[in-house]
Amino acid sequence: MFDNSPRQLQQDRLVAERERLSLVTVEGDAADLSTFAAEAFDLIFHPCSNCFMPQVRPVWRECFRVLRRGGILLAGVTNPVRYIFDSERMDDGSLEVTRSIPYSDFRDLNEEDRQRLILDTMEPFEFGHSLEDQIGGQLEAGFVLTALYEDRFPDVEADPLSHYLDTFIATRAVKP
Repeated sequence: MFDNSPRQLQQDRLVAERERLSLVTVEGDAADLSTFAAEAFDLIFHPCSNCFMPQVRPVWRECFRVLRRGGILLAGVTNPVRYIFDSERMDDGSLEVTRSIPYSDFRDLNEEDRQRLILDTMEPFEFGHSLEDQIGGQLEAGFVLTALYEDRFPDVEADPLSHYLDTFIATRAVKP
């Protein structure tokens, strides 16, 4: 398991222990997988975590580098349309467009305000990337896209946007 959050890795270890699974955890940045040799893996499962990364194209390049020939990348991405709406209003059922893509939680904040936001919320920053970066970036890295899927939250009352469209995308790509 590879993640930049020590808390997430601890949670992964707890689940692995509970389920009696063997698990190796490594802390690091997905845009820099230099801790792994080239062609070290047969499969990469990359859940919807790009929303926590300021840049995604370096992530796809690193995934390509560490996969062996014929290796598979399964990637989940958040449809950027989720980020154009004010999230607090969306929680109340109002779909009001207030943002553009690419989006980041702190694009217009100075360093002092960023630090205050981190300390006040203890939540990670989120980034809404374009589909060109999400899917086009995989192709640019050298992957061959073999499948694309869309999904949404099943409870449209809890997620009003899911009433209208699929807001998550999954790809299956192969390193030729």
